[in-house]
Amino acid sequence: MLVLETIDLNGIQSLYAFSNKFQLNDVLPNKISIWKLRNNNPLRKSYINNNVNLEEFDALIKITVGMSRYLYPYIREILQSKEDPEKKGVIWDDFNTRFTELIHERFNTNSMRVKKLLNQTGNDEILTKSLLTLSLCISNQGYLKLKNFLIKF
Repeated sequence: MLVLETIDLNGIQSLYAFSNKFQLNDVLPNKISIWKLRNNNPLRKSYINNNVNLEEFDALIKITVGMSRYLYPYIREILQSKEDPEKKGVIWDDFNTRFTELIHERFNTNSMRVKKLLNQTGNDEILTKSLLTLSLCISNQGYLKLKNFLIKF
């Protein structure tokens, strides 16, 4: 989700809009419920230890797939920028800088895992894999692809 929030400056508002679009109000009734699920990540500064139930997990996957479809032109542009730095390297650099800023802002920077995200070499690989995964889940079977990927992760 952080990669999508890096691309979409409206972050939580967009997550909530997609929740409404997919009629997930019974599972995610408001922005606070989405915020609590996002903070279930132990790497975050404001970590809340909640068990995510299957309905919430499915809802987050649906939102992620929907946002990936919506943001696909930007995802593609960022990936192309990574491959051709002479022409469009600025796009990749801006994306990478914003991602790093969000990590510093929201994550516990004392954690070794977070430090790996902040390491430029590891960061590029993680971001590229994340963007490729999001771009592959825009198909009609995107929901199932992403769900299977996350379950096996």
